[in-house]
Amino acid sequence: MVMGVTDVDDKIIKRANEMNVSPASLANLYEEDFKQDMAALKVLPPTVYLRVTDNIPQIIAFIEGVIARGHAYCTAKGNVYFDLQSRGDKYGRLVGVAPGPVGEPVDSDKRHPSDFALWKAVKPQEPAWASPWGNGRPGWHIECSTICSLVFGSHLDIHSGGIDLAFPHHENEIAQCEAFHQCRQWGNYFLHAGHLHVKGKEKMSKSLKNYITIKDFLRAASPDVFRLFCLRSGYRSAVDYGDGALLEAQRLLHAVAAFAEDARAYMRGQLAGGPVQEDALWESLGRTKGAVQEALADDFNTPGAVDAVMGLVHHGNRQLKAASEEPGGPRSPAVFGAIVSYVEQFFETVGVSLVDRQCAAGAGGPAVLHSVVEELVRFRLKVRQFALATGEASGEAQRQQLLERRPLLEACDALRRDLAAHGVSIKEQHVHVGATGPEDRRPQTRELRTREAQSALSPDKSFILKFPVVAV
Repeated sequence: MVMGVTDVDDKIIKRANEMNVSPASLANLYEEDFKQDMAALKVLPPTVYLRVTDNIPQIIAFIEGVIARGHAYCTAKGNVYFDLQSRGDKYGRLVGVAPGPVGEPVDSDKRHPSDFALWKAVKPQEPAWASPWGNGRPGWHIECSTICSLVFGSHLDIHSGGIDLAFPHHENEIAQCEAFHQCRQWGNYFLHAGHLHVKGKEKMSKSLKNYITIKDFLRAASPDVFRLFCLRSGYRSAVDYGDGALLEAQRLLHAVAAFAEDARAYMRGQLAGGPVQEDALWESLGRTKGAVQEALADDFNTPGAVDAVMGLVHHGNRQLKAASEEPGGPRSPAVFGAIVSYVEQFFETVGVSLVDRQCAAGAGGPAVLHSVVEELVRFRLKVRQFALATGEASGEAQRQQLLERRPLLEACDALRRDLAAHGVSIKEQHVHVGATGPEDRRPQTRELRTREAQSALSPDKSFILKFPVVAV
């Protein structure tokens, strides 16, 4: 998997001149920003990134090869153009019928209006490199053909890109590579991704000022929600971006995660219920596996695959609900274990996590951990206070009441031990249980420290919660 990085073109040069910076520094800034955004969306990086400016000698050699084979020509101004007439009727196979040429400036030095630039002669305030045709820089299309050929040679399995690149960019790449390599077919497949649309028709773009940045999006939602939102449309389809579609993706993600949690509780015996229609569930699992495989083999039909998995989840939920309405009895943990394992494997394969489904970027960290543990300890405190409160009871009645509530105190002690194993320490003061019930004899505090929180803070700080507790 190779990703070409265009770090010099007309737009970069124009913007860099406006900002009074070098095109290279501006391009590097946006490249790093792009990589960070992709990582935040959990997009796996390519095997290698190849920049145009790192491969100028190779691009010049490629152009020389195209000229030598009679498919390009140099002009007196130092421009090099691809000669489309030399392609005959082969040009336009990717898009069916190639659109006609746009109007050319009166000083154009092309032989034919449809010819496109392989090398552009130097202009004022533009970066340039030495070449056999004079100083200049590469055209847009030739850079991609060169980079692909450097890695893959004369044959390419899959070429991807946005649908707007099909013509002229990818069509021109095909022309260049088949001319250079003198092969009948350079690429087997072109995967063209649809664009994000807003209001049903407008392409989301900076020029229309109707866009939301990835960083802004991730402040409100998780990358998992965005990935599921995209999976619910075919990769080549335009995707309508809107709050309703994103909320639906979030709802589905919550439903899947809730099913996995309920199924595990059923398997552990923590969810009351009896037997389920095990044969029907095994059959549904097998049918789903086949449907997912068939959908993904059909031009990566991710909506069909997601629908099949959601159908399995709904079937499992119905069985769990039916089981919970029956009296307790033999359970069927194996089939639910297999279903949960398959569902999690499917979502892991497409880069969607069920565990962190509710965490937007920046939503975690010590602050959230602090709040969660504080709520947990506060709830434990209330349980202990209830277990120790005997009200008006005295003597034998008080002892009987405390005996009946002893399991609550034992559960609180067990929770304290379990939290200690995770680095959370609850320190409690002893109280005296007298004739009138528990008595606080001194000020009491509870101190909480966690390894995770401490590692996120500076060494000279600690992570402490203090509030009154009652203990025995």
